[in-house]
Parts: sequence; structure tokens; C-alpha cells
Amino acid sequence: MSKQKLPYGLWHSPVSPAMIAGGIRLNDVQFSPDGKTLVWSQSQDGKTSLFAWREGSAAWELSGEFNPSGAVGYGGGDFFAGNDRVIFCDRNGRLYSKPYDSELPKALTPGFGGCASPVLSQDGSFIVFVHTYEGRDVLASVPADGSTWPTILRQGADFYMQPTLSLDGSLIAWVEWDHPNMPWDGSRLMLGMLSEELDPSQKRLRMTEVRQLAGSDQIATFQPAFSPDGSKLTWLQNSADFDDLVVLDLETDSRQVLIENQNMLPPAWVQGIRTLNWTADGEAIVYLLNHHGRVTLQKACLNGDQGEWNKQSSSLQFTQIEQPTIAPDGTLAFISQSVSRAPRIALLKNGLVQTIARSRSDVLHEADFSVPQSFSWTSSDGVEIFGLYYPPSNPRYEGEGAPPTIVYVHSGPTSQVFDGYNLEATFFTSRGYAYFTVNYRGSTGFGRSYRDALKGNWGKIDLQDVIEGTQALVVAGLADANKLVVKGSSAGGYTALNALAHHPGFFKAGLISYPVANLFLMDMDTHKFEAHYNASLVGRLPEAAEKYQAWSPVFHADKIRDAVAIFHGSEDKTVLPEQSEAIAAILSANKVPHLYKVFEGEGHGFRKKSTVVDFYETFDRFLKQQVIFSQ
Repeated sequence: MSKQKLPYGLWHSPVSPAMIAGGIRLNDVQFSPDGKTLVWSQSQDGKTSLFAWREGSAAWELSGEFNPSGAVGYGGGDFFAGNDRVIFCDRNGRLYSKPYDSELPKALTPGFGGCASPVLSQDGSFIVFVHTYEGRDVLASVPADGSTWPTILRQGADFYMQPTLSLDGSLIAWVEWDHPNMPWDGSRLMLGMLSEELDPSQKRLRMTEVRQLAGSDQIATFQPAFSPDGSKLTWLQNSADFDDLVVLDLETDSRQVLIENQNMLPPAWVQGIRTLNWTADGEAIVYLLNHHGRVTLQKACLNGDQGEWNKQSSSLQFTQIEQPTIAPDGTLAFISQSVSRAPRIALLKNGLVQTIARSRSDVLHEADFSVPQSFSWTSSDGVEIFGLYYPPSNPRYEGEGAPPTIVYVHSGPTSQVFDGYNLEATFFTSRGYAYFTVNYRGSTGFGRSYRDALKGNWGKIDLQDVIEGTQALVVAGLADANKLVVKGSSAGGYTALNALAHHPGFFKAGLISYPVANLFLMDMDTHKFEAHYNASLVGRLPEAAEKYQAWSPVFHADKIRDAVAIFHGSEDKTVLPEQSEAIAAILSANKVPHLYKVFEGEGHGFRKKSTVVDFYETFDRFLKQQVIFSQ
């Protein structure tokens, strides 16, 4: 079929704003210990729900009107799938038990603070979980029947995550860390013994013989997991540029490094992230390997053999896999996706893949998707920087010359753009825009030194990498220098605003969502998890006040001359709306073309369907007016 020639940005796209808004976000998936029940968490239109599935039956909803959501930090760690019930944290801060049959959920803890990452003991008698209240985080336990009040097992560290229990419930392992670190900077892997109080009728646990197994202020640890028989413990640790997979024999206290110097440890922005599982025989560990944004399943055998299984897994054709879980019979379940296949709950059994649930229907043809191309360049100070370039792609249209380009700056900034399903990229590329994602220094996935290069330089190096990467794209003939658009939210919005302020005229327009605009305010207003993040990325106050002034977009917004669209949620507690309001007021005073929208009831990130539809409809109109038709 011959293609119609039409100017870039005016192509008729099969991707509507309503299509983007109609998707489901898949959060986690877990097998019950006996492998009979598969439970997953999904969110849509601001509501999270739990579903269960068993072979031979249709999936059913477990949570009803409840809203299962971990409420520690940025969330995550919503539930634990037991053999006969699911334990979940609700947004109201309480822990609940819900049998897989028709009984209603039962509250196990009082409604104060927030909880996350529940773990039910194998005998079903008690639960261990992370709890936060009035700025104090603890490890706590409660009887599985909720008969007594929760008990604090461990306190004193600033943060806790990833508690896990041995098969007999006598051992507990977890990760903890303190300010000023973030968990990927340095954290401690701990091991403790559990026993009942002297009066068994109280059903209270106590922890004894606590010891530190690994980690420090400079070494990060991640996801401890006991072998099925409880004789071994494995975890990930980052003590060099890349990561190691370590196994500890608890009987002999000997250690084995199964996998060395690979990218396996993700930044723990939320609770409940899972990247590894033991096989039922305890002879191997299935884990996730991240190579420049492509995440694959791998297997490491204790005897050193890795061969055939890894070759088989590489043929799955998924470009991103998350939250692997394994049943006793070896069946794997995980959240999978690829460039043209939306996230889904998938089972891998005997080499065959079965889809259990989808985040959205597969209504788009493979030809509707732009296939991203790796694009790297050498910075002016001699470092290789990485990105992904999505060329304009629509089977019905073609344009002439270099295309207008959306330059996307990811948030975090300790994060990464993955080579997976990206419907936002398709929204733009199918309309005739190129879409360029920049994994600037500070991003994960390229080694610790690459990530740590941003320390003390946030506002400088990230901006340099975005500008130089976009320049390299233009030089390569892949982007129209006169029709460049920078887009980012939160930390990405911070870099995007700095690009508009310090390089006026370089970009034709900016699409900015809930941006960090004033580093001083972020230091005063941010929540506990990121309380010292600015000190690491920029510097400590008052010594670094000049940097805060030089790198805060709000103090340089009077230099912005290019059109800007700014969006913010009225209930954003991470970056207060006042930061966007200050930028909008300056743009208005200087008569810079702009729009400013506040979405009522939205927080740090937009979840409601009506908001998302409005968001992308506004993009389309704004870009046509300010970029495509503007001279």
C-alpha cells in the first residue's frame, strides 16, 4: 500500500487519548506457596484491585470496594498471596486478611499510619510487615487472626523493606538503611531469629540474635530470599560498578557469588520490587538481568550450569519482564511486555507462554508501533551517553525531511527508560513526531559510576546530556532543529525547565508536568524518603546555596521565551502546586505563550481517566498551534 505524503504532526493516528487513559496498570503478581492460586494487583482510574486465578477457572476479584495499596513511601508491597487467603494493605493504612472464597476481608490492624510488604508465615499463624507512623518506620508483626495488637519487632533504622521468612518461620531477613542514604546508595541486609513470648496465649513474636549479613553505607543490598528448605539465603548486592548475586549457606556460613558484575539491582523507589526467586528444588535461582533497558529472565544454578534454560528464555521475545514468581512445579509467572505488546500477566510452563490478564486489548497492529533504536553519543567531557530514538511511524503516511521531535526526560532522576511498551511514544510517533528518550548520567542501568556522576551535579550534567544528545540527533539528520520539544515530569520537568531557561530558542516548546522548580522549597517540603536526596544530588544547605540558586528553574524562568504547557495535580504532596504556579506567573508577566492546568484531586502523577484524556488532548492542540503551524 502506497503511503500518503502529509506534513509531520498532522498524521491521523489510531492512538487516541481515551485509549491511553483506558489502560490498566499491572503492579505485582504472586503465586501462593502451594502454586495453586495466582494473585495480582492492578490499578485503573485511581482504584487498585486484587484478582485471583486458578487453572481451569476464570479469574475473580478479591478486594471489592477496598483499595489495596502499600502506604509506605511511594507505595508498593500491596499484598501477600497465601495458600488459602491473601493478606493486603489498604490505602486506609490497615492490614486485611481475605480468604479466596466469598468471605469479606477482615481487618487485622488498627487504622493509623501506613503499612506495606506483608509476609504470612508458612503455617499461617502470623504476619510480618513494614509500618510507618508519624515519621517512624518499623518492622512489625501481628497474629494472622488479628486477635492481638501489632508488635514492633525492629526499630531504630530510618527505613525498612523486603522482609522475608524462612519456611519454618524461625528466621527473618530484611533490608534497612538510614538517612542520608537512598536504598541504592547503601543499605544493610539483616537476619534475625523469631520466637513467641513466654505466654503463648498472647501470640506475640519477639526477635533475637539479630546480625548484619551484608551491606554498608557504601554497599547496597536488595531482596533477600530463603531457599525452599530454609538452609540458604540469597540476595543482590552492589559493591562495585555492577551487581552480584550472593548465596549464603546458613548452616556452614559460607558464601558463593553465583553471578558477578551484572546489572540486576533496580532502584528501590517502592516497596515490593522482586527480581529473583528460588526454584522448588533449591538448586537454582531465577533472576532478572537488565542490559541497557532490555530486561530478561535468567537462571543461575548453584552447580554453575546456566546453559539451555537461558537460551530458551531469550526466545520469549519480551523486552521487559517484572515481578517474577515461581510455583513448586516450576511454572513461572511475571509481568511481561515488548514494544508492540502491552503489559500482561504471563505464565511460562514447559516452554509455552500463556496470557492470564492484559493491561489493555491488543487493538493496534504491530505496524502502528515505532521500533526504538539505540542512540548513543559522546559528551563534551568524553563520556558515552545513552538514549532510545523512536522514528515517526504510521503505515498510512510519510513525511519529508527531518521530523519534529519530542525529547523525553525521565523522572527520578534515579530511574531509567526501558525498551518496552510505550504508548505515549506511539501517540506521538503515529502522528508524525520522533520521540527521543535520554538516559542521562544519573540514570540506573549503566553502572554505579554512571548513576553517581549526577551527585552534586543535578541541574548541570543532566541538562548537558539532554542538550548534547538532542544536538547529536539533529546532526545525525534524525530531528528538525526548528521543531524540538522537551517533555518531562517531576525531576524530568526540572531538567526540561532548565533547558528552556538556560537555552532559550533551542527548543520550540516544553511540555512540563508537576516539575521541581525551586530546590529550596523541595528541601523544606519534601517527604521523609527524599529528605536528603537534594543534599546528595546538589549539596547541603547552606553551603550549597549558590548551586540551589543557579540550578533552580524558578530563578531563571524570566529567560524562557519558548511556549510552555504546565500541568499539576491539586493534591500533589511530593512537589507542591506552588512550584508550577510560580513558573506560570513569570511566564504570564513576560507574555510568553503558555498554558497552566491544575487537575483537581490528582497527586504526583495523573491517574483519572478524565485527567489523562484532557492531558493528551491538550498536548495535541498545543503542539499543532505552537510547533507545527508556528513559524
